[in-house]
Amino acid sequence: MKRILLAMFGVLLFSSGAFAATCVECHQSVTPGIVTDWQLSKHSLNDVDCSTCHGEEHQTAEDVDKAGIVTPETCAPCHEERVEQFKSGKHALAWAAMNAMPTTHNLPMALIEGMKGCGGCHKLGLKTPEETAQLRAEGSGFGLASCDACHTRHIFSVKEAQQPQACQTCHMGFDHPQWEMYSGSKHGVRYLLKQNGTLPEETAAPTCQTCHMQDGDHAVRAGWGFLAVRLPLPEDKTWAADQATILQGLGVLDPDGQPTARLDVVKAADVARLTQEEWQKDRDKMLKACSQCHSENFAKAELAKGDDMIREADHLMAAAIRIIAGLYADGVLAKPESYAYAFPDLLTFHDAPTPIEQRLFVMFLKHRMRAFQGTFHANPDYALWYGWSEMVRDLSEIKTRAAELRKDAGVEGGN
Repeated sequence: MKRILLAMFGVLLFSSGAFAATCVECHQSVTPGIVTDWQLSKHSLNDVDCSTCHGEEHQTAEDVDKAGIVTPETCAPCHEERVEQFKSGKHALAWAAMNAMPTTHNLPMALIEGMKGCGGCHKLGLKTPEETAQLRAEGSGFGLASCDACHTRHIFSVKEAQQPQACQTCHMGFDHPQWEMYSGSKHGVRYLLKQNGTLPEETAAPTCQTCHMQDGDHAVRAGWGFLAVRLPLPEDKTWAADQATILQGLGVLDPDGQPTARLDVVKAADVARLTQEEWQKDRDKMLKACSQCHSENFAKAELAKGDDMIREADHLMAAAIRIIAGLYADGVLAKPESYAYAFPDLLTFHDAPTPIEQRLFVMFLKHRMRAFQGTFHANPDYALWYGWSEMVRDLSEIKTRAAELRKDAGVEGGN
């Protein structure tokens, strides 16, 4: 298939060689870095030029708006298998997941459509033709290809995308500091020492891609998903009750434990595994990666510690959620009208209306994430001091503040 397509491209390029030369000649003076990157790329060696991806309508400085916007469909004729894998993974859902959050629309446009905040990473996700057209009309039509988030323009290097640093820009910071965890772990240290030549090239040292993109599979997924909640609920009754409370805080279950319409949003965004089989499939895949360097018994035991850490963190998290729900129930704290149920909405993030609710949001999205992600990424400092320890402090603060609010309101009870 690729050979046929490349042959077709060759015919087209033979007839439009002068046009391609014009592109290069002009852009060497206007944007020389782009030309240099393209010249270094495998595209240039395989007769894939500007018009192959951008079309031929843009020919002068006055009609730059006619340059075609590259999308995964542009890449698919030559990279069909990788594009299909990408579309079946969670990265493809990034744009939809961002816009599914209940208060995304409250953020400044520059952070979302302008891609200077959430949109800067979530642009990796697939967009409808209408969304792409709207973004372009708003002046934010660049960097929408998804593929170029990792294989950056215009060199589109496979080797670059295979380095852990390719993941760093998005997988760092407040709610998912995987880069910091990985690079500070022994896994990351060994690989970075390989990169700088301290350790031999043959040294066993995993990258993000080793575990999450085995054999180059672009369908990136993880067993516990982003939020570390899943169905069916655990057999452990205490943990099951705690996970149910968290699901209520996420608006996925109602106060009676029944599924809500938001469950469809969670399904669509693929942020949680919703069957045992689905979870086990991803766990087995991870065990396969670990077993390249470790015994299977060791790998199973280490991953089980991550499961245990989720259970322990969930117990603290559920206690905090119940405290806030109790304040709503007793009229001590006004439940925002936008909340469908008498539970704090964990997906409102920084738009939580009061300091105690803000503390709950930080406990959930920052510290709970660090507790279990630090464990799975083999970084003890993140698991303890930036995760578990901070959750203990969060819960203590929430309990203290709740007691003060009850005292001020003259309402007894609560935890």
